[in-house]
Amino acid sequence: MAVKGEKTQKKSNRKEKSKEFVSVVNKKKKNDVLSESDMEYEELEAVKGKNSQKKARKKEKSKEFISHNKKKKNEVLSESDMEDEEMQNVVDGDEGGESGSDMSSDGDDAFAGDFLQGSDDDEEMVSGSQSDLDSDDSDIETKSKAIDEAKEREEKDALDELRLNIKEAPDEFRLPTQEELEVEARGPPDLTGLQQRIKEIVRVLSNFTSLRQEGATRKQYIEQLKLDLGSYYGYNEFLISSFVEMFPPVELMELIEAFEKPRPITLRTNTLKTRRRDLAGVLLNRGINLDPLSKWSKVGLVVYDHQVPYGATPEYMAGHYMVQSASSFLPVMALAPQEKERIVDMAASPGGKTTYIAALMKNTGIIYANEMKEARLSKLTSNLQRLGVTNTVVCSYDGRELPKVLGNNTVDRILLDAPCSGTGVISKDESVKTSKTAVDVQNCSRLQKELILAAIDMVDANSKSGGYVVYSTCSMMVIENEDVIDYALKKRDVKLVPCGLDFGRPGFVRFRESRFHPSLEKTRRFYPHVHNMDGFFVAKLKKMSNSKAAPAAVQVAEDGGFEIEPSTIETPASQSNVISKKEQNKGSRKDKVDNPSLKRKKEEKPHAPTQKRKKYKPPPREEISKAREEKRQALREAKKAKSAV
Repeated sequence: MAVKGEKTQKKSNRKEKSKEFVSVVNKKKKNDVLSESDMEYEELEAVKGKNSQKKARKKEKSKEFISHNKKKKNEVLSESDMEDEEMQNVVDGDEGGESGSDMSSDGDDAFAGDFLQGSDDDEEMVSGSQSDLDSDDSDIETKSKAIDEAKEREEKDALDELRLNIKEAPDEFRLPTQEELEVEARGPPDLTGLQQRIKEIVRVLSNFTSLRQEGATRKQYIEQLKLDLGSYYGYNEFLISSFVEMFPPVELMELIEAFEKPRPITLRTNTLKTRRRDLAGVLLNRGINLDPLSKWSKVGLVVYDHQVPYGATPEYMAGHYMVQSASSFLPVMALAPQEKERIVDMAASPGGKTTYIAALMKNTGIIYANEMKEARLSKLTSNLQRLGVTNTVVCSYDGRELPKVLGNNTVDRILLDAPCSGTGVISKDESVKTSKTAVDVQNCSRLQKELILAAIDMVDANSKSGGYVVYSTCSMMVIENEDVIDYALKKRDVKLVPCGLDFGRPGFVRFRESRFHPSLEKTRRFYPHVHNMDGFFVAKLKKMSNSKAAPAAVQVAEDGGFEIEPSTIETPASQSNVISKKEQNKGSRKDKVDNPSLKRKKEEKPHAPTQKRKKYKPPPREEISKAREEKRQALREAKKAKSAV
């Protein structure tokens, strides 16, 4: 009985061990299969971006696989139970422990064989599921290709439609209604919409006949363009209206865009101290990348980029160059000063033009550098000293009073860079967009007319090498440029001569309702969008006589005839009365002339002597210098006599 109890206990222990072994093996298989399925599942998600339908299908397959594993586990457990029962029967029939042990070992071998057989079935199931997943991958790839092709087709159709809309959209442009403008004014500015509308209006105005809206006039398009440009770029109504009157729409946009960009940095070589080639080499070594300015200038350099401040180099401190805009070169080049001349710069500060004149004169002659504002005199004098100018006298007078100080007809050449509204340098000072009004421009024009008459009065028409006045402004307004020159031509005996500049646009001969002297074609205008420099105007006048009276000039009228300037020829009232009664009194005057008594009385009547008033003519320079030297000598002798006593 004891032996039998031990056998039953061993049998029960075997059953427990077999159950534990089977459970461990099944769990391991289950985990392996699940991990493989999860990896395959993640790969499928990466291929098609977590497709929900495929995920559901895979979940169903994984559930079926898990259920199959559970069934397999139950079959393995049932087989182990059957094997235990067979082993129990064998143990009951055997008499010795050895036979029982042999049977138990045989039972173990049978279980191992069944277990191995079960593992083969599991591998077949895994391989089958793998093949199913591969087939699903091929289906997914096919569908993804189809989706990609459909997407490409849609993008192509959308692009074609967009191109078609772009082609058709300009023809369908319509001006905004008053209600739309009111709604737009209440909200924040739509800069993108404004820019697009500006482009469309410019396009329509460039071909107005074929692109205009039915019932819309050119004036409506122009008014809308003014409003949009003022809103988008920040100009006031007066300034944008002036530009619209001066330029066609396409060129107007180029000008306004040019004002939004800074002009190139330019340097002027001081030929009193160095040469341009030497200066360029030194500045290149210091990290300033530059090139010669252009063919029209022999002293200019344009700076592209710089590693060091170009206004604080040792060469700048030593006066080897001056930071000066390219447009400021032009008036001095037009003036063309000669050595040993007397020249006046009526608005000299900060000294760029004055020092350029001194360099061209090689520090000979004499320059009167006048600056009315005393606050700007320090900058003028510092630049003169830094650049080594020694032939300049600095003074501070109102330019209109200079003829009283220096005298009339006393200088050879005058440079008048007149104070102006600054509408040509908006890229430097954007406040001009909103600060300048029609009243400001009118005031500038009045001052400029007074200054140019004073300049003409100071120039000596009999100068052997001079007699020239150069007038320049950094303004683009016609009222500050052509109108001022036309006024000078009417008031003084001067004429326009070529400026000596090979580039630049000619000045206006006619502008809207104004008609100017035909010789104004010799003046020159410079624009930022054309010449890549500040807006500038230059005119050169030659004084023909020292008389202040204007000549009786005859101008060619538009219709091919001639007209006499009303400002140059004055007709007395008595003469006009005689002319008006000419036909009536023709016979009576003839009788009076033939009467001998009247003729005798006329001969006896004494004629009053007619003496012309002589104008003051200053003594020659030699006499003035001689008188001054005699006066100095007399003072020296008086001082010596006083010291001897």
